[in-house]
Amino acid sequence: MATRRGLLALAAAMLPGCMPGAEAGALSRTLDLPPLPPGGPIRVLGGLEIDTRVLGFGGLSALHLADDLTLTAVSDFGRFAEMRLALDAGLRPVSLSLLRAGPLRDGAGQPLARGHAGDSESLVRLPDGTWLVGFERWHRIRAYRTLSSPGTYVEAPPRLELAPANAGLESLAVLPDGRLVAIAEEFPPGQDPTVTAAWIGRPGAWRPIAYRPGAGLLPVDAAALPDGALLVLERSFSIFGGFSGRLVRVPPAQLAAPAIGAVLQGEELLRLSAPIPSDNYEGLAVLRREGRTLLAIISDDNENRLQRTLLLVLELPG
Repeated sequence: MATRRGLLALAAAMLPGCMPGAEAGALSRTLDLPPLPPGGPIRVLGGLEIDTRVLGFGGLSALHLADDLTLTAVSDFGRFAEMRLALDAGLRPVSLSLLRAGPLRDGAGQPLARGHAGDSESLVRLPDGTWLVGFERWHRIRAYRTLSSPGTYVEAPPRLELAPANAGLESLAVLPDGRLVAIAEEFPPGQDPTVTAAWIGRPGAWRPIAYRPGAGLLPVDAAALPDGALLVLERSFSIFGGFSGRLVRVPPAQLAAPAIGAVLQGEELLRLSAPIPSDNYEGLAVLRREGRTLLAIISDDNENRLQRTLLLVLELPG
């Protein structure tokens, strides 16, 4: 899977870079986004471009958005950031300000090294406030009281350690009933190459299932909706086409009591293509605010100066 990482870096070199128009020292600037055609199930409220030079690192790959508009992200490079998102009266994004950032830590409290030990790719917050972080390369889940605390052992889904190095646990989500859904990026559990391994349940009580993304797409994050449905962010890449992706909704009925080996499959809500800016979208979060369902999506810049870190704020009406 090192080849895929190299191809993503090559695609980054094809994308427009830099951050013109940002105030000196500002963490973000607003994006000028054209509206989507009316009548679709998703509305684009706005977007921000994050200046990772101000943040101090890039590679943001997973996302959480709290009720107080604290936006938390983890990076491919073993770091975390907590930022405050400002919204206007229409819930459109205005700016981000940095609250704190630092390294994720091992069980002894030592900072994780970049690379094999520090490739954090998925993030979820449990109802008691505990953070769970999923890692690739060295496939595992760690629990954190705060993201600056030592990471403690969590029993990972069975066979996760056999996943390809760069195609492990990209997606973690907590359902309203407290169960977790975990999805590997590209790890077929059997002979069917169109599905990837997934699990539902809790540490120590994982039920193996599977997930079928769209043709040519891979699941890279997931988040639960208040009604018990699951949103999944999928991404694709080609040398000539660059990045694209989509958002799909897996209905609650598929998640209620899936049999071992059941295959989850969602309905497309949004295609991440023009007029939405093309980028390597990898993080997804959901927030219910003022009676509206907001979605946040972030792109991973791979710490490539020619790539961007974009935050989109969307609305799922109804």
